[in-house]
Amino acid sequence: MEQRIFEVLRKLIYEKSGITLGDNKVALVTARVGKRLRALKLETHEAYLEVLQKDESGDELVSLLDAISTNVTSFFREADHFEFVGKVFSEWVESGQQRFRFWSAACSSGEEPYSLAMKLLETADIRQLDVKILGTDISTKVLAHCLQGVYDEARLETVPRQLLAKYFEKQGDLWKVRPQLQNMTVFRRLNLSVPPFPMKGPLDMVFCRNVMIYFDKEVRSRLISEIYRLLKPGGFLLVGHAESLTGLDTGFKPVRPSVYVKK
Repeated sequence: MEQRIFEVLRKLIYEKSGITLGDNKVALVTARVGKRLRALKLETHEAYLEVLQKDESGDELVSLLDAISTNVTSFFREADHFEFVGKVFSEWVESGQQRFRFWSAACSSGEEPYSLAMKLLETADIRQLDVKILGTDISTKVLAHCLQGVYDEARLETVPRQLLAKYFEKQGDLWKVRPQLQNMTVFRRLNLSVPPFPMKGPLDMVFCRNVMIYFDKEVRSRLISEIYRLLKPGGFLLVGHAESLTGLDTGFKPVRPSVYVKK
């Protein structure tokens, strides 16, 4: 890919998604754009750029962002976070709270929100509670996967066998999440780089894990400020184990590594 075209695409991707692509990402962008060339039966990157620029619907831009976005996830990833959730949720229920709102930002193909749903169901009897989990992602492709809720055996290796039998239904070589998980979850497309977001809040807990590493400081600051606005006082933000809010001016107080509370 010519440097000139890479620069145009890099700028466009940043403006539309907040994803920062360094000079070392030329090969990655070339490979991902190559998939779009084959899908559209185009011969050159120049021709693809022309398609993007003439696409008034924005559909091809969405397809490009789908191709560029890295969606690496697993069930119960960074498992200590789910133990923390169980402890806090149990305390909230015991205190008499009945309405709960959780947000899985950059939810990818659904493993995180469905893991959260399982943890909440295993922690307390939620039949008399108002519990909802919102999962959002910029990729329409992974959101479609979330809505289907169907996973192959390899994707479910980190799900304890008793939970697999309880919350998934086997369909041939695949497993589908049962209605009790799907009824707790709502999935929507959302671009984390362009707040304010449409949710009203207040939210009890936000999972925003392993996504800020793709953003520069300006985008991270806007995102964290918006999460702070949406959280209730005493609500929690969970970030990836390799992430922190160090260097950002926020109102959050660290509780433990990768866990913050709104005071």
